[in-house]
Amino acid sequence: MPDLIESEAQLDAMLAQPDDRLIDFMHQLEGDLIILGIAGKMGVSLGQLAVAAIEKAGIQKNVYGVARFSDADARARLEAAGVRTIQCDLLDRTAVAKLPQSPNVLFMAGRKFGTGGEEPLTWAMNTLVPANVADHFRDSRIVAFSTGCVYPLARVDSQPDETTPPDPIGEYAQSCLGRERMFEYGSNRWGTPVCLYRLNYAIDLRYGVLHDIATKIWNGQPVDNSAEAFNVIWQGDANRQALLCLGHCSSPANILNVTGPETLETEAVARQFGELLEKPVRFTSTPGDGCYLSDSSRATKLFGPPSVTADQLIRWQAHWIKTGGRSLGKPTHFEISDGAY
Repeated sequence: MPDLIESEAQLDAMLAQPDDRLIDFMHQLEGDLIILGIAGKMGVSLGQLAVAAIEKAGIQKNVYGVARFSDADARARLEAAGVRTIQCDLLDRTAVAKLPQSPNVLFMAGRKFGTGGEEPLTWAMNTLVPANVADHFRDSRIVAFSTGCVYPLARVDSQPDETTPPDPIGEYAQSCLGRERMFEYGSNRWGTPVCLYRLNYAIDLRYGVLHDIATKIWNGQPVDNSAEAFNVIWQGDANRQALLCLGHCSSPANILNVTGPETLETEAVARQFGELLEKPVRFTSTPGDGCYLSDSSRATKLFGPPSVTADQLIRWQAHWIKTGGRSLGKPTHFEISDGAY
């Protein structure tokens, strides 16, 4: 890994670089892949990574990418990488029924921000869409992206693992549990192998928890420290693990927490950024009663530790902010604990 990341071209190339294990896995995996909801923050790099792994494996396999594609640039980048894009509204059951059958499905579609005031749309996106997909792809294996927000708030010394019962706070998190239940229902009814991929939080320097904290400090604004701590994982590692999860689908559905092994304390990270950015650090409040954390030790045993440590991510992020690296302008709102997005 480089000491620093200097450009978007370098960043994108790193995110699309498969390792030997992923290349070997793609060589063994039978059939095409289809990625639903591919136009989001992680989807484009996931599609590019899948294509790169297939090419390096020296095999022929189609990667389909499905989304509404309101962002024409995302579609163009996917097509240039070799992803075969399909425009589709996944709420439309008739349109979903026309999608090509693929034995390998990665489901990334969902809605979070803007839930407040539009709860019915959030529930439709996070439950009706999964129901449509589970029905159409009942004969496939499905990796369904989910979130650690389905767990109750945690303390640093007591982090939820996959055996922790869900206890979602607020309608967004409740609808995410609804999404999981739709895939679990399909798995139970039709025997569909499913892996529920509970992720928090992915980092790619243009967005993420570290980006949010560093940006506040760089701009002289106080950091919201109401969330005592958080976990992060390099987006390249998160995408790699998502593809490898196709080999860990089961019926009943398998559940896997995906994040980095480190527990990062918000105030300590902010002070580290203050030193790297040579800026003073201020906080808005005091830590609250809990935050979203996940125990990812099971994923670490399956896939090994992430290739990028949290300390490396912090140093990359500070340099990215100092040198004017582009932002997607999409805060994570990791500090929110009442479920209102």
